[in-house]
Amino acid sequence: MPEPRLASMGTSALLIAALSGCVPYNGQPIPGPFGQPTFSLGFNAQPWVMAQPGGYAPPQVVAGRQPAATSGWPSLPVSPAALLNEVRVQSRLISPKALHRSQHPAMNPLYITIHATASSTMKASDFAAAMSRGLPSRLRAGASHSGRLSWHFTVDQSYAVQHLSTFTQGGHADFNGPGNRTSIGIEMCEYNGVDLNAVMNRTAKLAAYLMWKHRIPLSRVVPHYHWARAGTKPVHKPCPHFLMDNGRPGARWAAFQRLVQSQYQRLSAR
Repeated sequence: MPEPRLASMGTSALLIAALSGCVPYNGQPIPGPFGQPTFSLGFNAQPWVMAQPGGYAPPQVVAGRQPAATSGWPSLPVSPAALLNEVRVQSRLISPKALHRSQHPAMNPLYITIHATASSTMKASDFAAAMSRGLPSRLRAGASHSGRLSWHFTVDQSYAVQHLSTFTQGGHADFNGPGNRTSIGIEMCEYNGVDLNAVMNRTAKLAAYLMWKHRIPLSRVVPHYHWARAGTKPVHKPCPHFLMDNGRPGARWAAFQRLVQSQYQRLSAR
């Protein structure tokens, strides 16, 4: 399937408002500005606060219950093109030269890997600019086979940026391993003041669209933690950190998976 014309698409104001990412109070969804219930991962009503420079305090799961990924969900069927429209993807594809490549290696995507940027300052547009200049790997020169980091999408609170075709290998998961060779990399912004719930909702929509486009099952939407990184400590990076429990996938990741599934079900409901 050819790449869609991402940069030309608009957005649905009603859905973005209805899915604005408010957290539930006492386990109940908070009504959105149009009377629709807002979506939540099931975390409590505490706001996202800075725990230290460059990182957020992780959300707390409501005591006594698992996060409910469909509580108050507005069941609004949508076409794949309309779902992508809601993500608001801007296309800023990087050249092979920026990654020290003669050409981009081809990829048959089998997985979707979810990351967090771990930057308290950089927005999606900042990563696009940095990657176009060449973003060096601080850990190992095997990234992108040439010491340059790369991934396919960076998701911000109100838009996303595409850096690579989904049929091109990136360098974001496990150096020269299967995570880079077979997975689409999505980074979630977490700079100071970002609406992290909005970022997660937008990421879930993008992941659901990519599941449909590439026929990828939910079981293959994985955190960066999934991929072993030979020669590093820890071998499994606790990423995205705010969706990990004690450094590994647990209740928070399961809640995010249900969020992705609920977006995918909007496509299958048509």
